[in-house]
Amino acid sequence: MSKQFDVVVIGGGPGGYIAAIRAAQLGFQVACIDEWKNAAGGPAPGGTCTNVGCIPSKALLQSSEHFDHANHHFAEHGISAKDVKMDVTKMLARKDNVVKQNNEGILYLLKKNKVTFFHGRGSFVGKAEGGYEIKIAGQTEEGITGKQVIIATGSNARALPGTPFDEVNVLSNDGALRLGGVPQKLALIGSGVIGLEMGSVWRRLGSEVTILEGLPTFLGAVDEQIAKEAKKAFDKQGLKIELGVKVGEIANGKKGVTVNYTNAKGEAVVLNADKLIISIGRVPNTIGLNTESVGLQLDERGAIVVDADCKTNLPGVWAVGDVVRGPMLAHKAEEEGVAVAERIAGQHGHVNFNTIPWVIYTSPEIAWVGRTEQQLKADGVAYKAGTFPFLANGRARALGDTTGMVKMLADATTDEILGVHIVGPSASELIAEAVVAMEFRASAEDIARICHAHPSLSEATKEAALAVDKRALNF
Repeated sequence: MSKQFDVVVIGGGPGGYIAAIRAAQLGFQVACIDEWKNAAGGPAPGGTCTNVGCIPSKALLQSSEHFDHANHHFAEHGISAKDVKMDVTKMLARKDNVVKQNNEGILYLLKKNKVTFFHGRGSFVGKAEGGYEIKIAGQTEEGITGKQVIIATGSNARALPGTPFDEVNVLSNDGALRLGGVPQKLALIGSGVIGLEMGSVWRRLGSEVTILEGLPTFLGAVDEQIAKEAKKAFDKQGLKIELGVKVGEIANGKKGVTVNYTNAKGEAVVLNADKLIISIGRVPNTIGLNTESVGLQLDERGAIVVDADCKTNLPGVWAVGDVVRGPMLAHKAEEEGVAVAERIAGQHGHVNFNTIPWVIYTSPEIAWVGRTEQQLKADGVAYKAGTFPFLANGRARALGDTTGMVKMLADATTDEILGVHIVGPSASELIAEAVVAMEFRASAEDIARICHAHPSLSEATKEAALAVDKRALNF
């Protein structure tokens, strides 16, 4: 007879391992199944985020930023640094070590919370008495039974039709993180988060980077004013971004990749590159789940269909994170994982999609929460806007990074904050204040009246709030 658990979590990424830990904290007997392997074949929980996404990309961004500062910005601080070189092998080794530390940290947390971990691929076998039978295909095959099942299997990189990833010349986010050297010419298709971050890493290290984007606007999901400010900064850095292109034939040869495309003017262009990164989004990962055996419903995109509480069409089966609707963000998956565990326990889990922050970790960083100005206009919402440039912020001047601004949007009648948009230094950290404020339905006046430390970058948020009422003090 297979071992029985109260809760079985399939997937050990941000949504999965967090759901498992929270369920265990609530007193359930919990199993977590994850198939990611490290170089030695051992378990590597953490999903795409930890292994080939958020964590390794930030490690490379940090290393490349240090290199860029040493080459271009140390001199203004009076620091002489000549003949600065980047050891790519060592940079990648550091990245791998950061990933390993996170993998080990997750295994420790699961053990600490008495979650039983299984290394292998989990899939449905069928319904069982009081729950569902789950097969685990690892070094050996075994079966367990779960009264409740949480699916957190994440997503996979979307390939361009006719151009499969070989992870040698045509790269997904995985291959982009494992380049053994700096390509002289690097092409990217897609100017989203992955494209901009990976483009930034390799540009700083010396690559000639061209990003091809099919949409006519840059970062269409971002507030237009913020996106324009970011585009100016990227153009100045030498990141070549072409908008409104139509990609045609792509030839993958021994010496590199040739991309044929039509530019926004309708002109035919041939782009030769050493490597090509394709970052045109991600698709829900339900491969091998054997959903047919239990009748689990998928939508036309292959995502698992869930309601507002992350319940599937099957009693006792839930799904969270990238494999369901909503933004494909690690922190969104975590919040859903916690909420589902609490709902299983009869509590009222909370996920507010309106206050989920978004971040692009380029330089300058871009972060936002809530609605953009163009969305408010389209919805016919009367609003007030206040902006404050980092150029007028004392801490930003001291840092030597005054690019960008903080922008706050508030309801014209109630003054409730409807959106905050930041491009500039430490935007990823600054956005947290806005998230807290919006979760508590604060007004711009509330932020304007709160004392912020001086000198700090957060003062720009206070000044943007003051600017909503046209009374900024330092600009």
